[in-house]
Amino acid sequence: MRPLPWLPVLLLLALTAYLLPEWRSAPPRTDMSSPPVVTRTLPNALPENTRELFTRSRPAVVRVESLNPSRGEEGIGTGFFISQTGQVLTAYHVVASGQLFQVQTLAGRRLPARVAAYDAQADVALLQVQGRGPFPVLNLATRPPRVGETVLAIGNSGGDFLQPRRGQLLRLGAEAGRADFPQGTLEMTAPLAPGDSGGPIIDGNGQAIGVVSYIRVDDSGQTRASYAVPVTEGNDLITALRAGKQRDVPVVGLVLDVNHSGLTDPPGGVVSRVAKGSPAARAGLRGAALDENGNLARLGDVILSVNGQRTRNANEVISAIRRAQVGDTVTLGYLRGGQPREAHVTLVGERTVPDLNE
Repeated sequence: MRPLPWLPVLLLLALTAYLLPEWRSAPPRTDMSSPPVVTRTLPNALPENTRELFTRSRPAVVRVESLNPSRGEEGIGTGFFISQTGQVLTAYHVVASGQLFQVQTLAGRRLPARVAAYDAQADVALLQVQGRGPFPVLNLATRPPRVGETVLAIGNSGGDFLQPRRGQLLRLGAEAGRADFPQGTLEMTAPLAPGDSGGPIIDGNGQAIGVVSYIRVDDSGQTRASYAVPVTEGNDLITALRAGKQRDVPVVGLVLDVNHSGLTDPPGGVVSRVAKGSPAARAGLRGAALDENGNLARLGDVILSVNGQRTRNANEVISAIRRAQVGDTVTLGYLRGGQPREAHVTLVGERTVPDLNE
C-alpha cells in the first residue's frame, strides 16, 4: 500500500521522505559510451584523513541510472560494488520503478545492469553488472557502528558525480515514524539529497556500514538528518541478497488519503484510490469520488481494522498489512456510507500491481 505523495510528519518533522533518485523526462539516448562528467572541486573541505578515505573508497562507488521507457522517465541514484564480479548494492527505491539500468564508474565505464535481488521492506537491492571485472570493492562492515563516529557518504546529488558528504553518526536503530519506510536505521548529520540514495555510509576503517535510504527535512527544504539501512557482512539481509532472494512488500492495492487520514468519525485509514487489477479492486473496495471540476465529492471507504486489529489512520493500516506476508489472506473491516463492511483480501507483491505507482 502507498499513501499519497509524501506525508508531513507531526511536530518538528516538516517532511520525511525517501531520498528519491533524481527523476526527469528521458531524452532520446544516443551515445551510451561517453564517460561521465566528473566534478573536480570537492563540495566541502575534508580533513586529510577523510580525504584519504574518500580517495581510497571512491573507485568502488558508482552512479546508478534507471530508465522507464514506458513512462519516458529516468532517474539517478548511487550504488557501490561489494564483489569483484560486479554485484552492486543500492537502495531498492532507486530501481523499483525502472526497467533498464546501467552504472557509471569513476573510470568512465558505462555498464548495463539488472536487478538480481531485493528486499523492498528493507529498501535494499542488489544489481548484477554485465561487464568484465575484476571491479574495485567496498567491504561491508565487520563490526557494529558506534554513535558519535565520523562517517563519509559518497553520492551524486546536486549534479555532482561521486562526491563526498561528511557527518556524524547520531543514533542506531532509528524508527522512521512511517510504516512505508525502513525501520531500525542509522541516523546521521551528513547533508544528503536526491541522487545520493543507495550510496554507501563509510566508517573510519573504510568499511560500508549502511546504504543511504531517506532524509528528514524542515519546511524550508533543508536536510536535518539522513538515514541509512545498516549492513554487515554475513548478516541475514546480505546473505539473502547474495543468494538472489527477491522479497517484495505485501499490498492489497490501496492508495490512502493522507489529508483525511485519522480525521473521520470513527477515525481510520481513508481510501483515496483503488489500484486497477489489484486484490482490493476485486474485493470491491472503493476510493474517493471527484466532481466534474476535480474537487472531492465523496470520501472513499474508511479502513477501521486489519485482521481484527483496530487501525486509526493510514500509517496503522500500512503497518498492519506489512506484518503479514505475500500470499496471506487478511480481513479488512471498513465503513462505507456509515455502514460497516468486511472484505477478505489475499496479499500480493507490490511489483505485481503497477497501477500503484502510476
